[in-house]
Amino acid sequence: MDYASGGGGSGGDHHHHHDASDRRKKRYHRHTAHQIQRLESMFKECPHPDEKTRLQLSRELGLAPRQIKFWFQNRRTQMKAQHERADNCALRAENDKIRCENIAIREALKNVICPSCGGPPVGEDSYFDEQKLQMENAQLKEELDRVSSIAAKYIGRPISQLPPVQPIHISSLDLSMSSFGGGGMVGPSLDLDLLPGSSSTMPGLPFPAMSISDMDKSLMADIAGNAMDELIRLLQTNEPLWMKSPVDGREVLNLESYERIFPRANTHLRSPNIRIEASRDSGVVIMNGLALVDMFMDANKWVELFPTIVSRARTLEVISSGILGSQSGTLQLMYEELQVLSPFVPPRQLYFLRFCQQIEQGSWAIVDVSYDIPQENQFASPCKTHRLPSGCLIQDMPNGYSKVTWVEHLEIEEKAPVHRLFGDLIHSGLAFGAERWLATLQRMCERFACLMVTGNSTRDLGGVIPSAEGKRSMMKLAQRMVSSFCQSINPSNGHQWTTLSGLNEFEVRATLHKSTDPGQPNGVVLSAATTIWLPIPPQNVFNFFRDERTRHQWDVLSNQAPVQEVAHIANGSHPGNCISVLRKFEQAFNTNQNNMLILQESCIDASGSLVVFGPVDLPAINIAMSGEDPSYIPLLPSGFTITPDGRPGNQQQIQAAGGDGASTSSNAAAAAAVMGSGGGGSSSGVGGRSGGAGGSLITVVFQILVSSLPSAKMSPESVNTVNNLIGTTVHQIKAALNCSTTTS
Repeated sequence: MDYASGGGGSGGDHHHHHDASDRRKKRYHRHTAHQIQRLESMFKECPHPDEKTRLQLSRELGLAPRQIKFWFQNRRTQMKAQHERADNCALRAENDKIRCENIAIREALKNVICPSCGGPPVGEDSYFDEQKLQMENAQLKEELDRVSSIAAKYIGRPISQLPPVQPIHISSLDLSMSSFGGGGMVGPSLDLDLLPGSSSTMPGLPFPAMSISDMDKSLMADIAGNAMDELIRLLQTNEPLWMKSPVDGREVLNLESYERIFPRANTHLRSPNIRIEASRDSGVVIMNGLALVDMFMDANKWVELFPTIVSRARTLEVISSGILGSQSGTLQLMYEELQVLSPFVPPRQLYFLRFCQQIEQGSWAIVDVSYDIPQENQFASPCKTHRLPSGCLIQDMPNGYSKVTWVEHLEIEEKAPVHRLFGDLIHSGLAFGAERWLATLQRMCERFACLMVTGNSTRDLGGVIPSAEGKRSMMKLAQRMVSSFCQSINPSNGHQWTTLSGLNEFEVRATLHKSTDPGQPNGVVLSAATTIWLPIPPQNVFNFFRDERTRHQWDVLSNQAPVQEVAHIANGSHPGNCISVLRKFEQAFNTNQNNMLILQESCIDASGSLVVFGPVDLPAINIAMSGEDPSYIPLLPSGFTITPDGRPGNQQQIQAAGGDGASTSSNAAAAAAVMGSGGGGSSSGVGGRSGGAGGSLITVVFQILVSSLPSAKMSPESVNTVNNLIGTTVHQIKAALNCSTTTS
């Protein structure tokens, strides 16, 4: 088959005129048989040739590199169409097979006899009623068509090629969960929905079918282009658009100047319930600009880069691809859910356009702007969020660093009151502001940099120092644990947390989900959480939780036994950013003790901190330490999130810890200075009050394997157990920090 080349399209006006404009039109010609044969053979070897290969083909065949590029694009499109036709044939054959099976069943029913008397059966089982069979057949066909269309569109291969889910049965894990207070909780059903399987992707999240016309794409391109122009002005203009807040020194938007420079036709129609969140921040991160751009434009890497903020993300449609093999010019329609790590704050849902443009050599701008699409299938969020032009400017610096300037600009309409504990944090704009995005980006880029460094842990397990591969494997295992923990706080499909009744003076909320991921224990998992306020600076609370010497003061499940850190891997310049392996102290002297260890990751930046942990047996740790793939090591994480309460005094202290983002190392040093002990684990002075500097919002999350049966429901006994577990933990935390009389 011959392929037209030269302009990237086919067809066109073939009438020849003699005016100058027509002479400038590109001429289309057919490739020779030799050229097509050579291109076809290369396509079989490599359907996506790189620029070097395309240049080599260009010289060999006497074609322009652009012609080579478009030939491969057209050939890939043709192959995709052929695969889709083959898939449709396979689906039709599957439907025919179902139809034949039903006909055979009906024929067999005509000859059925009673086994007792040998005569025809008395009455007819309604299950085999012909009309019901036809209805079921129609439902099966609809379901098959629906799943197949989703597979073809989002997975990219026929449904027949999808790998089967392999359940994991590890008896030691079930026993370990029981020993940690969560085994065997099966009983009468409680009115609590069972969520579908958990996943690092987006399980069962319904999306409207995308049907985007050329007119829609043109409109999207116009919206994205205007948004990019606005973002660049927001990034490059200081006063009068931006001003320093007199309260905490943050850069905030001057709304009067903004509306004068960017007038909007419907500004006067804005609901009085809508409020604006707008902030800007800049800093240096330890990652080069191209790598950052690639991660930002990939939805999965976007979630991986911001696990504490973005609980889910998905690219719904690529409207236009980048030019010359780069991301510049890429426009895509995306969906994401943003969260504060507490069940008391509902997630924010956003449909938006993301557009990347290279401004100059070594400088890129990425803009996000909301785009409304039908949302009948989406769950209703109590917080309606509209993103005005927001995004970042990424500028390459020497030695693999980048300077990032970040702008967040949101219109928020809350349909329900903000929880009283989070009022200051949310309404100040800190919860989803530019400062939080940038601080998280700096910390995660440091983590990725540590992942690449071939260094050993500072302390080892049993005298065996892990190799560079072992260190990377442990870091990947801990990263998956933290991501799973963050996603557990925002259940999928819009299911809300259920408030449990109990004797505690604070709210405990719970949710059930069916765990099906290879990296999680198989069965039904109960997640329970609460958030409390304490009048103690967040850094001091973080010190307390991550110090193994004070763990017995709050860890109910350790039976007040001291623990010992037996392995330690740094994953950032701040001493508090690390991965630890812990074991009960008596295990070091008693070989009869079980081999259950605790994997823990702690991390801190200017926006808050996390301490996440989960039980892991010794063989699993040895697998990771040896450098093997840790993807199938089951984890069920619990832990704490520590967030500043948003009060002005506390934010000044956090700003001092975060600095102005001039460098990641200076940020870490400043944060360490604020912590006093340098994050080294000392708990001295932890119980001291904040002296008017604000306090901390602490979210306590426990996940427990309720049952290995996929259909189990939570029993009243489970409610009491988890209420007591969280209640006792909170009381012990308050007692250890001298806050026993503090109300939440």
